Amino acid sequence: MTHCIMETRPLFRLLLSFVLGLLLHSPLAAEVLRDVEYARVEGVPQLLDLYQPQTPCIGVVVYVHGGGWSGGSRADCPISGLVTDGFAVASVDYRLSTQAPFPSNVHDLKAAVRFLRTEAGRLGIPAGRIAIAGSSAGGHLAALAGVSSGVAALEGTVGECRGASSSVRAIVSFFGASNLQTILSQSSEYGLQVRVPALQRLLGGTPHGKPELARLASPVAHLDPKDPPLLLFHGDADPQTPIQQSVEFSSAYKAAGLPVTLHVLSGSKHGGEEFYDATRMALVRDFLKEALR
Repeated sequence: MTHCIMETRPLFRLLLSFVLGLLLHSPLAAEVLRDVEYARVEGVPQLLDLYQPQTPCIGVVVYVHGGGWSGGSRADCPISGLVTDGFAVASVDYRLSTQAPFPSNVHDLKAAVRFLRTEAGRLGIPAGRIAIAGSSAGGHLAALAGVSSGVAALEGTVGECRGASSSVRAIVSFFGASNLQTILSQSSEYGLQVRVPALQRLLGGTPHGKPELARLASPVAHLDPKDPPLLLFHGDADPQTPIQQSVEFSSAYKAAGLPVTLHVLSGSKHGGEEFYDATRMALVRDFLKEALR
């Protein structure tokens, strides 16, 4: 028995050296600044978590969580791995539809962008290279914030950095809505069961009953030649947000002469690990590097 232990020690040392070598040469974990206050509304702080790369920062991605506009939190940030590619990721909380009426959520997101731009020097991020991304309801809000620079009703007056621009240079939407005036006509029976209550909470009524507000909340209604490049991911079996929403958004972008790419995931539903796997994250990384260079 003693003989066997003595013979395995060199192997153990070799394996230990190998593991230590991997740790020393692997990318360092991100530094995370948590609970960063980007604005205060009626005495309540609005917070974000900032994931910072250990290498020089080449861009910032504001991430907007999903949850049917009425749930979720910034703790859910499936794209935080972009820090290993040199991007900072700011995962933002915003007022939910159960807390404040639309467009309060968009006002908050734009306040977060303005804050990051204003405080870029202190935070060690590039003020001129900001993108926005989101999933599900967050994908819709990210797209809406991204294409509505200068729209007074959506800019709002939240935060102390109102002199800064809320514009972004790229948009990534994972299975988000784009046109609240058409989404219900495109939805399945199950989709209607999910979407109608969510839209009622968001708009204070149905899109049919609130047509002007539904149009204000629709990214396709705000396109102009200055809008940034758009990257879309959507599953063709999505039972909640019909893929027609991304097809419609892509078509509207193309009609406006704007750069857009739509990736359709065959058989995928509303979310899932496949949307954030190595293949999809490589597409996001390459898109952002091109858009933010």
